[in-house]
Amino acid sequence: MTDLFLVAHIAGRGVAIAAAQVDSVVDIGEIVAVPRADAVVRGLAALRSRVVTVIDTGIALGLSRTPDTMRRAVITVAEGHHYAILVDSVEDVAPFTRLPLSPGLALHGGWAAVGCGLVERDGEPLLILDLTAVVPAPGLAA
Repeated sequence: MTDLFLVAHIAGRGVAIAAAQVDSVVDIGEIVAVPRADAVVRGLAALRSRVVTVIDTGIALGLSRTPDTMRRAVITVAEGHHYAILVDSVEDVAPFTRLPLSPGLALHGGWAAVGCGLVERDGEPLLILDLTAVVPAPGLAA
């Protein structure tokens, strides 16, 4: 059985995101910092007459901070709130067969917490990212 996935790049790595988790893909404008918010929360941004919480995906994955020049984001909804997950770039939406993570596969750092499967594109495995796992726990985003 195949599902639709958005192919994107985060921290230079190709990933697949289930299309069901994607509300939209946008370029974020001005981001306003939120005092005392966890470092994973880059800030807030206005998007089509609503406010979204912008998530620094690099920090969420335990990597370095996402460069300020990166403004492409995947919008997802978690627990009724809209989040903008920063990405390096977005390629396309395509059908893939979801494969389980291999027990011997070693995912490092935050990748292990957000990876929920694999797809194979032209012989290259792409980690399926669970966007809701990238969103900080309630209380950290506030």
